[in-house]
Amino acid sequence: MTIFSIALQSLLIAYYIFSGTAKMFGVKYWTDIFENLKLPKWLMLVTGVVQLIGAVVLIVGYWYVGAVTWGAIWLGITMLVACLMHLRAKDTFGKTAPALVFAVLNIILIVINAETIII
Repeated sequence: MTIFSIALQSLLIAYYIFSGTAKMFGVKYWTDIFENLKLPKWLMLVTGVVQLIGAVVLIVGYWYVGAVTWGAIWLGITMLVACLMHLRAKDTFGKTAPALVFAVLNIILIVINAETIII
């Protein structure tokens, strides 16, 4: 693992712990986004749990390198689905961009760690 990979992994862990916890607690910012996307409130809780699971897998990746790729795949798919939901709602690029950026960051982490994947 390179310093860049560890730094990116750490950034993603911090983001997904923060974001997942905020969704689970129903923070107004996320409630407004889910309402704008016309998604049910229970899905916000599920999304929060999915993000926290992904963050835990990335944390495990500090000790078991192959876990990083699986965590990034899990979270990358989540962010790609988020992009699709923004497109479905006809959101502006500015509202879709954060999900797209985090999807790309996860894809970068997947590519960097692809050879270490545990199957």
